[in-house]
Amino acid sequence: MNLKQALKRKNRLIGQITEEFKKLTQYNSIDEGNTRPYSARESMKNWMSLTDELITLKCEIQIANQPANEKIFRIAELKTQAKLLRELICTDGTYYFSSKWGDEKPIPKSKNAEIGVLERDELVKNLESQIETLQDEIDQFNHETLIK
Repeated sequence: MNLKQALKRKNRLIGQITEEFKKLTQYNSIDEGNTRPYSARESMKNWMSLTDELITLKCEIQIANQPANEKIFRIAELKTQAKLLRELICTDGTYYFSSKWGDEKPIPKSKNAEIGVLERDELVKNLESQIETLQDEIDQFNHETLIK
């Protein structure tokens, strides 16, 4: 199994674990006389078994990912930088300030942005380009890398 398949398997396992736990909680205690469609004991057994499988798979993925960890961590940080830069206020010029009570005449104020909106947007675009390049490299790595 390659790393890409292992990551898909991990997500499927998480879904199966959630379903088994849901069955466990939903059908453990039912009204007398009602039919129990799933055994709570069997669901608990499946839930624990799937969790063990997930732990093993996560460990294998972690070991296989070691050569790509720097790229993985870099992508995470670049995404954070891009998100925060998108939120950077770049107000430049005159705007009018009103008191919170609204009984005063608006006061003209002026702001001067050191980093303007165009520069900010270009920085974000550059970060997104780096992210895309790294993601392509990681996708290739995941496709080529085999795990146990």
